[in-house]
Amino acid sequence: MVNLLLAVIYIAFISLGLPDALLGAAWPTMSQTLGAPVSWAGGISMTISAGTIVSALLSDRMTLRFGAGRVTAVSVGMTAAALIGFSIAPNYWVLIGMAIPYGLGAGGVDAALNNYVAIHYESKHMSWLHCMWGVGTLIGPYVMGYALSNGQGWPWGYRYIGLLQIALTVMLVISLPLWKSRKTSAAERAGKGADAGADAGAGAAAPSEPRKPLGLKGVLAIRGAKEILVMFLCYCAIEQTAMLWGSSYMVLADGVDKVTAASRIAVLYFGITIGRALSGFLTMKFSDPAMIRLGQALILAGIVIMLIPLPAHLGVYAGLAVLGLGCAPVYPCIIHSTPSYFGEENSQAIVGVQMACAYVGTMLMPPLFGLIAQYVTIRLLPLYLFAFLVLMVVMHESLRLKRA
Repeated sequence: MVNLLLAVIYIAFISLGLPDALLGAAWPTMSQTLGAPVSWAGGISMTISAGTIVSALLSDRMTLRFGAGRVTAVSVGMTAAALIGFSIAPNYWVLIGMAIPYGLGAGGVDAALNNYVAIHYESKHMSWLHCMWGVGTLIGPYVMGYALSNGQGWPWGYRYIGLLQIALTVMLVISLPLWKSRKTSAAERAGKGADAGADAGAGAAAPSEPRKPLGLKGVLAIRGAKEILVMFLCYCAIEQTAMLWGSSYMVLADGVDKVTAASRIAVLYFGITIGRALSGFLTMKFSDPAMIRLGQALILAGIVIMLIPLPAHLGVYAGLAVLGLGCAPVYPCIIHSTPSYFGEENSQAIVGVQMACAYVGTMLMPPLFGLIAQYVTIRLLPLYLFAFLVLMVVMHESLRLKRA
C-alpha cells in the first residue's frame, strides 16, 4: 500500500510539472490570436503567482481540516478546470479569470504534497519527486508544440494537459483511502513510541487537543523560522533569475548568437533535473544540511565559471550547467529538513509560508534584476546571484545554530 501511494505521488509530481512551462511556450501564438500585447503575459503569470501565495498561506488551515489527500485532490481538480478554461478562453480577460483557480490550485498542491512527503518519506524521494516535476516541465512544451505543429492551435495544447490533470484528479480521489491508512499507521507508531517511553507512575495521559492553525504571525514567532523562509526566497531568486535572464546574459554579456542562446539555456534546466536525480542517491549517505551546503558550493562554482572567458563561450555554458546542478538539492532538502527542525506539528504551516516566500522571490527578484540590466548592465547577473547566495548561506548557518 505504501509503495502504491508513493507511485501515485510520483505520477502527481510529473503531472504537476506539465502545465508550468505552457504559457511561455504558447504565448507568442496566444498573444496574436487574442490580440494581446506580448508584455501582457506578465499579468497572467503574476495572477497565478498571487493565487499561489494565498493558497500556500492557507494550506495549514486547509490541511488540518480536510487532510493532505483531499487538499491535493481538490487543488489538482481546480488546476485541471483552469487549464480547460484556458483552452476555451475567448479573450485575455477570461485567461486572467482562469489564472485565479490555477494559482490557488498550484499553491495548495505545492504546500500539502511537499509537506506530506517531507514527513512520511526519506530525503531521496523528495529529490527524485522534484526531478519528476522537472521531467514534467520538459514534456509540457513538447505537448504544446505537438498541438501547434499539427494545426490544432494552442487551445488543444492546454486541453491535452487539462485532460491529463483530470485523469490525475480521478486517480487522487481513488487513492484517498491510501492517504488515510498512511496517516493511521504513522499515528499508531507514534502512540507505541510514547507508550514505551512513558513513566509507569505517570498515569493515563490526557487526550491531546486538536492543533490550531499557526498563521503567519505564529510561524514567524518560531525560533529559526525567519531564517528558513529567507533561505527559500533566496534560492528561488537565484533559480528564477538565472532562468529568466540566463539567455539574455549569453547574448548581451558573452556575445552568443540569439538562436544559440535560446537553445543553450536548456543546460540550466537539464542541470537541475539531472542534479535532482543524482541527489536522490547522495541523500542516502549525506544529511539534508550537508546536501544544502554541497548545493551552495556548486552554485558558487557555477557563478565563478560564468565569469571565466573560455573559448567558444564554454564558460557561460558550463557555469549555468554547474549552477543548475547546485540548485538541484537545495529546494527539496530545505523542504525535507523542515519537519526535523520544527516538528511535524509545525511543518505544514512553515512549508506553506515557504511556498509563499518562494513565489514572492519568483515574482519580485527577476524583475528587479531586469531593472538593473536595463539601467546599469546585464553583466552584473553573476554578482546579483552571488549576493543572494551569500544571504542564503548566512541564513542556513544561523538556522543550524538555532535549531541543530
